[in-house]
Amino acid sequence: MSAPDAGPAQGGKPVGPYRPVVRAGDWVVTSGQVGAVPGPDGAPQLVEGGTAGQLRQVLANVAHVLAQEGATLADVVKTTVFLVDMSEFSLLNEIWIETWPEPRPSRSAIGVASLPMGARIEVEAWAYAPRR
Repeated sequence: MSAPDAGPAQGGKPVGPYRPVVRAGDWVVTSGQVGAVPGPDGAPQLVEGGTAGQLRQVLANVAHVLAQEGATLADVVKTTVFLVDMSEFSLLNEIWIETWPEPRPSRSAIGVASLPMGARIEVEAWAYAPRR
């Protein structure tokens, strides 16, 4: 299982005072990731392609920050998805199926009024990844 190829697999500097990923024992938890790549100054900028393009980059970013703590998408057991437009829920499902074969992690999807940077979608993930 691998992240979709959507360009650079990192979102740039965090847009707030938080860590992108934290290990707590055998658990690895990501902060919410948006579909951004580093701009020329290192600050994140959203990728093109609307929600689909952003979601593919989000998942690449999730994989990237998990790897910093020795985890992979295969270790993810729970995700939370924040969507600006819940009418794109079926699009979310299509791309989700491309990313995760069965058994997929559990997931919550929440409709929100807006997201940082004007993003269309944000995903946080919890992975169970004992140190090897």
